[in-house]
Amino acid sequence: MVLKFSGDIDELAYPFIFEDSSLCDFEILTDELCTYVGLTISQLADDEIRQSLSWLQPRIFNLNGSIRGKCGIFEADIIKLKADYHYFRAQVTDKNKRFVLPRGVGAVVQLHQCRSLSKKVVRQLVKVDAEGKKVPETLPRFSNLLVNYFFALTRVLNQHSGIEEPEYISINYPMPNAK
Repeated sequence: MVLKFSGDIDELAYPFIFEDSSLCDFEILTDELCTYVGLTISQLADDEIRQSLSWLQPRIFNLNGSIRGKCGIFEADIIKLKADYHYFRAQVTDKNKRFVLPRGVGAVVQLHQCRSLSKKVVRQLVKVDAEGKKVPETLPRFSNLLVNYFFALTRVLNQHSGIEEPEYISINYPMPNAK
């Protein structure tokens, strides 16, 4: 049986929900990401981070619609997000840690979820592209940048709260020996 719209608009969650392509999955993931960003904003006391996320949240919905409609992620969005990322990353005092075990409370947990969801968004763009749909070049750039931006925010907030973030050093991919 192939699932399809019953014809009753009350029984339709999303116009493309029965579509058999990665486009709908991308849109659902970006919707979830936008929701987590909103949840994070509501939990934040830090004004700078809240303002940055408040700027970002509607752009995630622009990202959502950019795969099916007109592209709504522009070079200016990437420049602004990258500037915010560098600004927050510069506040981290132990920058020598390449990766840390995800820890924290409240908004930090939500930001770790945003980071993880952003990776899924990038992977979904890869699938959309593999299916032959043209993906505007700003979308994977913006989406990859989101991962790093959210990571920087988790580091800043944990640092402000005094939460220790143990560095994770992989046994699977050892670092090359320094000379």
